[in-house]
Amino acid sequence: MKYIGAHVSASGGVENAPINASQIGAKAFALFTKNQRQWKSSPLTKDNIRLFRENCEKLDYQPFQILPHDSYLINLGHPEQEGLDKSREAFLDEMQRCEQLGLDRLNFHPGGSLQKISDEECLMRIAESINITLDKTKGVTAVIENTAGQGSNLGFKFEQLRFIIDHVEDKSRVGICIDTCHTFAAGYDLSTEAGFNATFLNFDEVIGFKYLKGMHINDSKKGLGSRVDRHDSLGKGTLGIEVFKWLIHDPRFDEMPLILETPDESIWQEEIKLLYSF
Repeated sequence: MKYIGAHVSASGGVENAPINASQIGAKAFALFTKNQRQWKSSPLTKDNIRLFRENCEKLDYQPFQILPHDSYLINLGHPEQEGLDKSREAFLDEMQRCEQLGLDRLNFHPGGSLQKISDEECLMRIAESINITLDKTKGVTAVIENTAGQGSNLGFKFEQLRFIIDHVEDKSRVGICIDTCHTFAAGYDLSTEAGFNATFLNFDEVIGFKYLKGMHINDSKKGLGSRVDRHDSLGKGTLGIEVFKWLIHDPRFDEMPLILETPDESIWQEEIKLLYSF
């Protein structure tokens, strides 16, 4: 079974996210549990938590259908101690919010070196950040999103993601989210059937499908290997529409949240219907 949805607004309270998802026919959804562009936000209230859980139950969203996303400010591989400590504190808060809401995974961008430390040292810091946070939480899986490799951002190669996993102590609580736009921009050619098959064969060999906990379903404004993170609406970018048909037909992507982050939210309902029509 495919669980397709979108990254919906939680404006006015996290409890509104499942309602917003249901209104566009989504069978999965993503949300921010706090303002994604601020370091600190007010704690979740008892009412927020109760209403979120009630709305999820009422609208038939289980934790495996929900892929919360952390703040864009967080860099778990930050080269400077102050930035690293701030990022780790914020990441712990995000994981604890997921715990409170009864969610079982948190999607995040791994981080970047800012060209001040080596890639390996940055990747080690990311793994160490995950270990510190997993030790202080329970029940929530840290889901690393592959990146486009823009700037000094790491995690654009499957081998880099594998390196992080290899240095996470509790491998039962680490996973991967694959973004189709990021994958293409990073140099993996998903636009042809041969390229699609080769990419996911490589993914399985290097990382393993058991670690795949969700996907972001986006076309790309920029070309193959551009290393530029610019999402486009389905079929309107350089990836084309066929990749999404192959993905929907492929049972390896069943039983996980498949989340649209395409730029025109006014057509999310149409895009969800289109994907299900495949």
